[in-house]
Amino acid sequence: MSDNFSTLRLFSRVARTGNFTAAGKETGKSQPSVSRIISNLEKDLGVQLFVRSTHAVRLTEAGEEYLTRIEPILSDIEEANHFVRGTGELRGRLRVGASASFAQREIIPTLPPFLERHPKLKVDLVLTDSMQDLIDEAIDVAIRFGPLEDSTMVARKLGTTPRLVVAAPSYLEKAGIPKQPTDLVDFQVILGPSSIGKAGWSFEKDGKVQSIRVESQLMISVNESTTTAAIAGLGVVSTAYWSCRKELEAGTLVQLLPDWTIGTVDVHALLAGGRNTKPSARAFTKHLQEALA
Repeated sequence: MSDNFSTLRLFSRVARTGNFTAAGKETGKSQPSVSRIISNLEKDLGVQLFVRSTHAVRLTEAGEEYLTRIEPILSDIEEANHFVRGTGELRGRLRVGASASFAQREIIPTLPPFLERHPKLKVDLVLTDSMQDLIDEAIDVAIRFGPLEDSTMVARKLGTTPRLVVAAPSYLEKAGIPKQPTDLVDFQVILGPSSIGKAGWSFEKDGKVQSIRVESQLMISVNESTTTAAIAGLGVVSTAYWSCRKELEAGTLVQLLPDWTIGTVDVHALLAGGRNTKPSARAFTKHLQEALA
């Protein structure tokens, strides 16, 4: 049973990573060993599960069907093992996808007690400001901001953060203080990932709405760098509260137009697997909900 379980789990990791070497690193096996085990599995089943190429492997139609059927079984076994241990101990590997900025500011500081409670669990933080594909990148938990698309994934809300408009005192000394949103048309604006491609910013106060068209000399594709640019005095930026909270507390950034709102951003954890979500993914999500509350 143990050998069969290990083989099926290895097949799942090869399918999700698309790479024998990457799957081997995750499971502590060499690339030739992984290749041999998968070849033996294909021989036992009498079907080809993967199409091999020089740089990657991809599932055949039979392989896709096999993966769909075995992953719920693997999850059930992992859940059963977790239950009978009776200790709450988590094992294996958990892959968490998030933006680099959110991970640096909010996730990593919460990790010590979680990792101390689960010393046999390995956590991979997969960090990028682009949206990860949970299936293709084998992500167990992904942090999402804003409205969620329709999905078979399980979503858990972590919280809601307001958007703010901020700038450095050094910039405001030169540019002045805006009194109302329309004043911002005369300010240098830094556009970050959430603003690039949008026509403008919309503000609301006491039922009154003011919208401004924003153009920028400086556009930045990484959210954390927009905060850095604002601190450097390069202009005004619209960003989520969590991405500038420490700077506001330290006084290196100042909130502008505090009487106006510019919207909020919902933060969710998206879990792969539906009802068969990994116990470690559920535990980590619960940990984040409590830590970020």
